[in-house]
Amino acid sequence: MTGPSVPLPDGGARPERETSPEAGHAVGDETRFTVAAPSGIGEISPGDDLARIVGDALDREGGLRDGDVVVVTSKVVSKAEGRVVAAADREQAITEETVRVVATRPSPGGVLRIVENRLGLVMAAAGVDASNTPEGTVLLLPVDPDASARALRAALAERFGVRVGVIVSDTAGRAWREGLTDLAIGVAGVLALDDLRGGVDSHGRELSVTVTAVADQVAAASELVRGKAAGRPVAVVRGLGRFVTDEDGPGARVLVRDSETDMFREGSAEAYARGVTAGQVTGREAIERFAREAGYADGYREGFAEGFREGTGTPQQG
Repeated sequence: MTGPSVPLPDGGARPERETSPEAGHAVGDETRFTVAAPSGIGEISPGDDLARIVGDALDREGGLRDGDVVVVTSKVVSKAEGRVVAAADREQAITEETVRVVATRPSPGGVLRIVENRLGLVMAAAGVDASNTPEGTVLLLPVDPDASARALRAALAERFGVRVGVIVSDTAGRAWREGLTDLAIGVAGVLALDDLRGGVDSHGRELSVTVTAVADQVAAASELVRGKAAGRPVAVVRGLGRFVTDEDGPGARVLVRDSETDMFREGSAEAYARGVTAGQVTGREAIERFAREAGYADGYREGFAEGFREGTGTPQQG
């Protein structure tokens, strides 16, 4: 929802945002936010009350404020939900979680598989993790990360009496870019996508394609203070209350590009191989079709000549 244009410091303008069920957009300083990772959460085991453990850690840091966003790694969510499974062969677990293979490449550790998993996420190894889990086991992603985020949000909101957002994050690579970053795989109470289309830029030009992946940006920022081996799987992002919503919202599913708009649905080598195969099949079919048509033409000519001779009484030559 947009309202009248609001002047920007550089002379441009943007539509004034109004509070709606989709976005809280609390009034405040939009030029800064803070991220902090509480300590003392410890190892999470199947069946642990994650909401209580996270709440206790936050309490020791002063609790939550209205508009805070709590980012929790998928690893601790999966552990609490019992997604630790016995798997002598990680590759088999990856296969079982795979819906569609996007690309495979040889790697020093074997074969790297980029696949679409049951959640619709395109990730290396389907998101199956063999780190920080007992020997002979692997860790699968939560069954429904959005539901996990909703449950945690409800518990934290009740405990602290504030409007809060929750993001479940996981680490992934990115097309066109080196390195890994965290992204949102579960979202509750946070505007996952901020649609700026219809607004104007600082020069007054209408924005026609700009949709910002807010939840992914928040997840990535949180990883900078959590780290990969610091034992701090939770972060609190403060100062982004304008993106915290009253309702849970549609979740992280809206961040997954559908197949109709996915321009990179398969790897380049896979696309090339598929093209070669299609070309070979088409080539063989063309040769066979040409041979059939040539044979039909020869038969027609011979039959026509024979019939003409019979009809005219012309003796056969040779």
